[in-house]
Amino acid sequence: MPRNALRATAAALAAALLTTSACSGSGDEEKTKADAAKAPRPLKWGECSAPTAAEGGGQAPPKDWQCATLDVPLDYARPEGETIPLALIRAKARDQKNRLGSLVFNFGGPGGSGITTLPGAAKEYEALRARYDLVSFDPRGVGRSAPVECEDDQQLDAYYAQDSSPESPQEEKTFVDNIRAYQDACRKNSAKLLPHVGTSDAARDLDRIRQALGDEKLNYFGISYGTELGGVYAHLFPKNVGRAVFDAVVDPTKTSEEGALGQAKGFQLALGNFAQDCVDRGDQCRLQGSTAKEIEADVIKLQKDLAAKPIPGMGERMLTETAATNGIAQALYSKELWPLLEQGLDEADGGQGQLLLALSDALNGRDQQGHYSNIGAANTAINCADSKDRYTLEQTKAKLPAFRSASPVFGNFLGWAMMSCTGWPVPGAWETPDVSAPGSAPILVIGNTGDPATPYEGARRMVERLGPGVGVELTYKGEGHGAYNSGDTCVQQAVDTYLLDGKTPEANTVCTAAKGSAA
Repeated sequence: MPRNALRATAAALAAALLTTSACSGSGDEEKTKADAAKAPRPLKWGECSAPTAAEGGGQAPPKDWQCATLDVPLDYARPEGETIPLALIRAKARDQKNRLGSLVFNFGGPGGSGITTLPGAAKEYEALRARYDLVSFDPRGVGRSAPVECEDDQQLDAYYAQDSSPESPQEEKTFVDNIRAYQDACRKNSAKLLPHVGTSDAARDLDRIRQALGDEKLNYFGISYGTELGGVYAHLFPKNVGRAVFDAVVDPTKTSEEGALGQAKGFQLALGNFAQDCVDRGDQCRLQGSTAKEIEADVIKLQKDLAAKPIPGMGERMLTETAATNGIAQALYSKELWPLLEQGLDEADGGQGQLLLALSDALNGRDQQGHYSNIGAANTAINCADSKDRYTLEQTKAKLPAFRSASPVFGNFLGWAMMSCTGWPVPGAWETPDVSAPGSAPILVIGNTGDPATPYEGARRMVERLGPGVGVELTYKGEGHGAYNSGDTCVQQAVDTYLLDGKTPEANTVCTAAKGSAA
């Protein structure tokens, strides 16, 4: 599972799934070279084409959306050298007379396509479009912005079906061999790009996007990994920060191991909340079990049964233990997907794995025609370019008990996933990102107490690391990955008031799900 998987628009994803079922360095010298690059040319906006397969496919956005391409340096240490294209998309502000500028979105991943995501989610940001041009982009290495390429569709089907929690020496060897084969494919197909897809490079791209848009300051909305990108941007360019919101916050103080362990706890918490909701609904819930623990025990039993014998999924593909675990995780990203998780677990208990496999496909970026977006390849490449951590087989096995203790359901998988960067051809840039941003304008930082992928504590630590007078924390007591798109009116009013009027909420404001009021 990606460390910071792309936040999907839950309603659109639910509708799609129902038709298939009955997550480089930043030294001063490098920064000086990067800033010495010529200012980018103004963007030439035109009609948008349909998303590419690398972006996830689908239909072209409505006619009121425009697209453009911005050339940026491949290597910011050589700003006048080779360039790569960044794909951008925008919907112009409805009130041009009172327009505030552009609001640039990054929806996370890393590896998520903004070209695909923003038009699909635009209704949720309609209040902001009143006075902002809504803008997003495919970051470098993603979608149509010089995408990282690794294995092909057929190879990825096998890769995502593999046993990702090996229990014997032979299974361990197979697991490690599969990782090496995947990395070899990335090296073969994208060697030139791999050293230059880190978050520091993407942050410098953000500033060139700001310049090309003609904005004095960057107004920014970052979700999930987008908060890490925003934090690194604020560190590199604090004087260029305008009004910025970080939602579903990645903890900038944690190493990759600590982040994975926190995610294991977060997904386990979310599964427990899902199970308790099921128990509270009594006979309306399809699942057996009179307590949340009993439902969780049934999920663990399902995993063990699938490890021994996969069940039919879609076409010739089977639902494996790995795919089922991926599917469960995907459904925990949004409370709107809980009904699909309930249905999928019930069907799998009856021997039908179609829905859980469809959920797993959504997490891995596989469409109904069997084509994969490049979110998995980009996710690995960006994470490995950022993180210095490289774990041996022996180190990983020694850490597994802590992961299993944190989450009986997800711990094994997230523990073994720490080997994703072992043997990667490019060294990582940092143990943790530097997000200190003295002199930056205020940044609204939102933490969700029930967030499975970016645990709540990360918001407080982001505020601390941004530094005094920069981060303003808002707490949402709810479920799912992120807060603004939950529909909670308290959160939305706080964010809209800040972005539209420039007024931040009181520090440590608390919004509670379904009540829509601040405490």
